[in-house]
Amino acid sequence: MIERLISPRRAVTGALLLALPLAAVAQNQKPSGQLQPATREAQALPSLAPLVESVKGAVVNVEVQAKVAGAQGFGQGMGPFGQFFGNPGRESIRQGAGSGFIIDPSGLVLTNNHVVEGAVAIRVRLDDGRAFDAEIVGRDPLTDVALIKLQGKVDKLPTVRLGDSDALRVGDWVVAIGNPFGLASSVSSGILSARARDINAGPYDDFLQTDAAINPGNSGGPLFNLRGEVVGINTMIVGGSTGIGFAVPSNLVKKLLPQLEKDGAVTRAWLGIGIQDLTGDLAKALELPVTGGAIVSGVNEGSPADRAGLKVDDVIVSVDGEQVDSGGHLTRTVALKKPGSTATLAVFREGKRKELKVELGTRPDLEGVGVKGRGGEEVDSKARVGLSLGNVDPRMAQRAGLKSAQGAMVAEVVPGSPADRAELAPGMVVVEANRKPVRSAEELVRLIRKSPKGSTLLLRVEVPHGGRVLRALRVP
Repeated sequence: MIERLISPRRAVTGALLLALPLAAVAQNQKPSGQLQPATREAQALPSLAPLVESVKGAVVNVEVQAKVAGAQGFGQGMGPFGQFFGNPGRESIRQGAGSGFIIDPSGLVLTNNHVVEGAVAIRVRLDDGRAFDAEIVGRDPLTDVALIKLQGKVDKLPTVRLGDSDALRVGDWVVAIGNPFGLASSVSSGILSARARDINAGPYDDFLQTDAAINPGNSGGPLFNLRGEVVGINTMIVGGSTGIGFAVPSNLVKKLLPQLEKDGAVTRAWLGIGIQDLTGDLAKALELPVTGGAIVSGVNEGSPADRAGLKVDDVIVSVDGEQVDSGGHLTRTVALKKPGSTATLAVFREGKRKELKVELGTRPDLEGVGVKGRGGEEVDSKARVGLSLGNVDPRMAQRAGLKSAQGAMVAEVVPGSPADRAELAPGMVVVEANRKPVRSAEELVRLIRKSPKGSTLLLRVEVPHGGRVLRALRVP
């Protein structure tokens, strides 16, 4: 069973081994039993000490107090995240600990989302004994990455840099540093066991696998290459002493960082299709000259893919010239594009290759784990016009009889507010504002925020089982 690092587990530590043939040793021994200089030199194993000494100061212990909704039967088994107190159904506080690493002298620290999710207080302890309060800058539940920042007077902070995880080869040495079971600055070593692991933890799985020992408390800690660069964030293990651990690749983290730092959350592009991997047998049956790609198994009505003319059984083999090897690869590639941008898809349809232009939409919160952007955009819209918004969930939209696959769904309307006077109601989906498409809740919130006082927004909304109507929202 694959688990996040929140319960006591053991892992197998990789070791540097050097074996000398016994015959060779015997040939180099004097009768007195003393070793010859050549033998002593051969026994001098390479040391990781210089590497560890150069980077361990930037590895930190992250102590968290976080809100949870009642005990729900959890307890000792939660390990470093501690006991859950309180009655089921009531809010309680968990005590937890994980790891992290400083990437900027201003005090920016990378860690796992599951370490700081729900945090009401974060305390970061450095290897040199200093301790700082910290606050969340941004987090992304779908890749389990979070960015926090040290508060107060920070100076002379040691830092490490993110390396190129794509340059790692299976068999390369790696080093993990963290705080397993609260044992600060623990070091373990091993090799990269595999790349691009999909372990069904989320839609964007692309984990590095290692046999370096990582345990509860290592969550959020760095995985280093032998140049002292961070190539992954240690995240999960397979239960028991199996020597199988997983890390988020540094190259993925690099692509998320700008949004996490600027917006506090990650917004992803979206096609609106169901997909499956193209296998060799399917490629042969479809008479295709390729063996890698993503087969379109379904197209959501009204989605960007639908508007671009994608059809069931189309096989997508590249996006903007980048080859697509599988359904997961396609999902990750599209997700890293900017919503609203135009992408070129190379597809095979009935054995013939063609190109389609598609204007990418904004991915809805299908997992129900959405994160509000920094500054609380939902709160801003609620405070100004009495409107709480969310992105469209295609499954909920289908059940509600809605045709829109994207837009801003009304979640709550404050009685007597401008939104209430505009006859907006929960369940409606805003698809246009001032005759321009609205693709997400964030787009509408930004428009409301920028609207001059006393102006009126002309909204086109879809009503469940009732078609589309116009509404006039006055902005106070």
